[in-house]
Amino acid sequence: MSQLTTHILDTTQGRPAGGVTIALYEPEGESWREIARGITNADGRIPDLLPQEKILATGIYKLKFFTQEYFERAGLTHFYPFVEICFTVADAAHYHVPLLLNPFGYSTYRGS
Repeated sequence: MSQLTTHILDTTQGRPAGGVTIALYEPEGESWREIARGITNADGRIPDLLPQEKILATGIYKLKFFTQEYFERAGLTHFYPFVEICFTVADAAHYHVPLLLNPFGYSTYRGS
């Protein structure tokens, strides 16, 4: 399993959000550099965003969830074209960053 995993649950429809592109970034000076990209599976998960042997250095990272494409496919009016979640990696432990999503709000937490 990848050191970093994520999933999206569409709380409006009560089901996983499949087919959503997610990119992982690390800081590069005053901007961000993309280091990985994936698409959620039918269960709304990306279990292999990083290669299994890849361990992130300690520091701040960002996941960008491209939610507009998901809502447009579903024919839903929405407010957030994307969601960005910044988080800190402190060690080589597993990090799970889920997104609970609806067209007009979202929530996140550190999962397990």
